[in-house]
Amino acid sequence: MTSIAPACRFALKEWAAVCAALATGRQLMLLRKGGILEETGSFEVAHPQFWLYPTQFHQSSDQFVDSARPLLATVESTVPASGQLRLTHLAVVEDVFHIDDAARLSLLADWHVLAPHVLEQRFNYREPGLYAVTVRVYERSLPHELAESPQFAGCRSWVDLATDLPTDGMTPVLDDDAFREQMAAIRQRLS
Repeated sequence: MTSIAPACRFALKEWAAVCAALATGRQLMLLRKGGILEETGSFEVAHPQFWLYPTQFHQSSDQFVDSARPLLATVESTVPASGQLRLTHLAVVEDVFHIDDAARLSLLADWHVLAPHVLEQRFNYREPGLYAVTVRVYERSLPHELAESPQFAGCRSWVDLATDLPTDGMTPVLDDDAFREQMAAIRQRLS
């Protein structure tokens, strides 16, 4: 398993409800196609570790499996003040799988909270394919609170926070044994 660097200046924008699922260990992967403003037009794993940057844009209850819909109410009640950004969770990339067969999307169901039609839409957007990025998520006991910057805006995946944020005080959301067990299951299913 990958170790954590002492600081990180990059964040990945993701729906707040997905960030909440990652923060509890309910979700173990990011399912990405890429933001509209990506330089190459598709998603790339630009950083081996990154802060989870929760966003409210474009998420609605019909985009999640039934068991995950309560996460929407949870994240709505914890939204920071306007113009503020609260970073509490760091993700460290374990594996990257490119899914190029839509029939394989159902193999991912145990490790994410997105509704099947959302995965199908992402898979079919522009050209068929989707990235499943498995991550180990850590929680920081003291959140980093930043002012949102205009440079953070837009439909892009990666954000350069312009300052290294310390990663001290991080605790994994899943213990080592549970995480190893889940990673082994994912690798077996996707290999």
